[in-house]
Amino acid sequence: MRVVVMVKATEDSEAGIMPTTELLAAMGKYNEELVNAGIMMAGEGLHPSVKGKRIAFDGPGRTVIDGPFAETRELVAGFWLWEVKDMAEAIEWAKRCPNPMPGPSELEIRPVFEAADFGEAFTPELVEQEERLREKAAKR
Repeated sequence: MRVVVMVKATEDSEAGIMPTTELLAAMGKYNEELVNAGIMMAGEGLHPSVKGKRIAFDGPGRTVIDGPFAETRELVAGFWLWEVKDMAEAIEWAKRCPNPMPGPSELEIRPVFEAADFGEAFTPELVEQEERLREKAAKR
């Protein structure tokens, strides 16, 4: 199963306070353990929401909303994409993570939808298209 592990933003991350050398080294070691275990597929830190945009959809209309965004604790400061056998394994790996922010911080783990999750709505043609797109993306 694939999961996205989100590092929740804090006031410090939203203020643009960069991690210390010690935290970068600890995260590098942790990421190396994830890669060596075959768990980590991707992972990145994100700039504060002041540098971000949101696109609001309403029928055919699109509205661009500039950051920063309210409710810091609902924002994401970074993420990993992991391949794990189940949620219990994801939780065990997440517990091993160095504290990702100075002070209190949080990770959120969410399963990624797989083709089978969509049932009959995900037709064989759509499955084939998805496979072609994944192959093409992997080549980039």
